[in-house]
Amino acid sequence: MKDITCKLLVIGAGPGGYVCAIRAGQLGIDTMIVEMTKAGGTCLNVGCIPSKAIIHAADEFAAAVGMAAGRNPMGIGAADPAIDFGKTIAWKDGITGRLSMGVVNLLKKAGVKALVGRARFRDGKTVEVETETGLQVVRCENVVIATGSTPVELPVLPFGGNVISSTEALSLTEMPKSLAVVGAGYIGLELGTAFAKLGSKVTIVEAQERILPLYDSALTQPVAKRMAALGIEVLTKTSVKALSPDGDGLVVEHNGGDRRILADKILVTVGRRPVTEGWGREELELDMEGRFIRIDGQCRTSMRGIYAIGDVTGEPMLAHRAMAQGEMVAEIVAGKRRSWEKVAIPAVCFTDPEIVSVGLAPEEARRAGHETKVGQFPFAANGRAMTLASEDGFVRVVARADNHLVLGIQAVGAGISELSAAFALALEMGARLEDIAGTIHAHPTQSEAFAEASLKALGHALHI
Repeated sequence: MKDITCKLLVIGAGPGGYVCAIRAGQLGIDTMIVEMTKAGGTCLNVGCIPSKAIIHAADEFAAAVGMAAGRNPMGIGAADPAIDFGKTIAWKDGITGRLSMGVVNLLKKAGVKALVGRARFRDGKTVEVETETGLQVVRCENVVIATGSTPVELPVLPFGGNVISSTEALSLTEMPKSLAVVGAGYIGLELGTAFAKLGSKVTIVEAQERILPLYDSALTQPVAKRMAALGIEVLTKTSVKALSPDGDGLVVEHNGGDRRILADKILVTVGRRPVTEGWGREELELDMEGRFIRIDGQCRTSMRGIYAIGDVTGEPMLAHRAMAQGEMVAEIVAGKRRSWEKVAIPAVCFTDPEIVSVGLAPEEARRAGHETKVGQFPFAANGRAMTLASEDGFVRVVARADNHLVLGIQAVGAGISELSAAFALALEMGARLEDIAGTIHAHPTQSEAFAEASLKALGHALHI
């Protein structure tokens, strides 16, 4: 096939890659994007989007089961609820299909050329793409590496058979009667909680002392309480030794001895690793930072004309970080002056209840040398939370003691992910406690807890 030339080649059509390509196309840059599978990458096809669909379906089913059992505080009853899990998966697949096709159409609208295949560098300006119809060579002025990440496999639990990653968990056609989840990070807890609500007997195994070890215990306590109510067994300070001899579960070390956990499926969620192999990195001279590609404040690598964005560049490995990087790189290639100056990147756990963290937690602020004022307001005192029958959790604001500049905001509560943008905006705009407290928050909404937490830090909360 005849060689293709372009100004910008993007390798990977996940959130970072496709946003980069779309913005580049909008700016008039001759752009091509290469993807092995479906547009949208892990997040859209086998990660963020499908997992949230399953979580929502699980919430709906759990609510129906509660009504049938007479546990609905509003007096709503139901009889004999059931779920057709195959139909649930088809609904989920319909959502991901629509979004993936939407990405394809957006790329076309921006004038981006798309190539389906596996890309591999020959050198810093030449990439060969293995397609269904043969080898295609692409020569480009600039390249963006957006190859994403993949689930980490444990040596004692290689993927296959009953041992699955989050990818396979989101494509199951039958509900496992029992599920063992290895790893109590956000992926393990999100999916473990969802499967418990759908009827699986769930056991979670975590090597560290508590669940969600990257978050402080005040945020995770409501989640632990809810998991206990759902009948989820959580084994902390527990290490996995092997599959059980007959393949029907796990052997773990717990409290100084071996324990066998029966499970139809074993979901391993111990993290993700960047995809830095398989695309010809050995043909380049890229500086690395541990497992990740080293970049500067403009996502430039150590080689001229080669950029890297998203999970291959380090933590936090989040889709919205990749998107922001991709948009920035497109503008840099177009000649605009841009650099990475983000104050904070929201982290959200779609557990039950949800957790949001933006900026510094109280202990992190103290370790950074700040004297702080901290205000916390419970949803138990929030009218809207009461009307939603979801009173667990709180909003917490952390600010400097001297000038009241907000350093961080954390929250745990039902649907609290929708306040993540307000929290991030406050930090990006350099808000002070007085700015938040002085902003009129609509009543009755959960957002009122944001203002009340700021008032509490100022020493004059109104509703507690």
